[in-house]
Amino acid sequence: MPGFELFGESEKNQVQDVLDSGVLMRYGFDGMRNNHWKALELEKALAKRMEAKHAQVVSSGTAALTVALASAGVGAGDEVIMPTFTFVASFESILAIGAVPILVDIDDTLTLDPSAVEHAITSKTKVVMPVHMCGSMADLKALKHICDKHNLLLLEDACQAIGGSFDGKPLGSYGDLGCFSFDYVKTITCGEGGAIITNNEKFKINADHYSDHGHDHVGNNRGTETHPFLGYNFRISELNAAVGCAQIERLDDFVAIQKKHYSTLRDTIDSLSNVTFRRVPTGGVENYSFLSFFLPTEELAKKAHTALGDAGIDACFYWFDNNWHYYKKWEHLTHKKSLGKLPQEVINQLPDYSKSDFSKSDAWVGRTISCLIKLSWTDEQVAERAIKMKEVLAKLA
Repeated sequence: MPGFELFGESEKNQVQDVLDSGVLMRYGFDGMRNNHWKALELEKALAKRMEAKHAQVVSSGTAALTVALASAGVGAGDEVIMPTFTFVASFESILAIGAVPILVDIDDTLTLDPSAVEHAITSKTKVVMPVHMCGSMADLKALKHICDKHNLLLLEDACQAIGGSFDGKPLGSYGDLGCFSFDYVKTITCGEGGAIITNNEKFKINADHYSDHGHDHVGNNRGTETHPFLGYNFRISELNAAVGCAQIERLDDFVAIQKKHYSTLRDTIDSLSNVTFRRVPTGGVENYSFLSFFLPTEELAKKAHTALGDAGIDACFYWFDNNWHYYKKWEHLTHKKSLGKLPQEVINQLPDYSKSDFSKSDAWVGRTISCLIKLSWTDEQVAERAIKMKEVLAKLA
């Protein structure tokens, strides 16, 4: 991770194919494009790889979450349960459609705590959105049971975990809807892009229309297509999709590289008495894009993060103080800072997160360090990094 580290001839050839046709837009211009449809090609490849009936590619992972929610009929006043540890896009997508993000605690998986989800359900709850952070998944079996019990939708945000699986199913395909990000720092990238997968034909049709201004895509004259409902512009370009067409074919190779590097690092520090690892739910297989582990205390985790950086071990993250990935620094959400007036439902229903008790999340994230696994490392570089990590962490025992 990320996929741009191994850009090569396949990506160049796909992009050149688009440039040669001269058609950069995913719709229309049928006569010019010589039957080259990169977005459609990527959708077919994604659906096949993710073992889903349908895929819709869009302009970003944030767009994918927004379109997925809208395609399922989620709107003003509906509540969506999400974790305290995620990227801000999770609540941005919810707020974008007038729905209300309900933050709940995580557990030692670093993802949604099923018991916290159960306690957060109200008559307005419509969706449970687990976020498979840093390459590993939530306890999907428990969350699916909760959703079935309360007649809720399960929407998997698998933006950071493409290539992982649970109970033999690709992540993203276990719930009613799954979303991926193909931005520049993801395991496979389009530069900018995202996707929704689902087995629900209605959700697919809705996503197809909603992401393109409501176009029904019937016939071969874009100007005469009808608009059965309101939509917006979340289209991906053919150039971005072309890069994705090359990268999706390399996903399994990328995950294999990540697993090899991850295993070297983990096996080396596994013997340390002061290090424990995040829990992967039974039946789960990570995509190995991050190695996440716990130190005994918040103080030691901070010291470890600083010491790793001082030793030249880059790309290790201490999320507890992160501006973008943990609720503690989401002042814009807490204080409802918006350029325009927020929907009344959001104003009325959004909890006062300045008074919320997320100490259970703090107890995990405060002790967590996540180290990015790079695709471009040589075996020698990984071995050297592993030894340095062990030396640094051993001194904190």
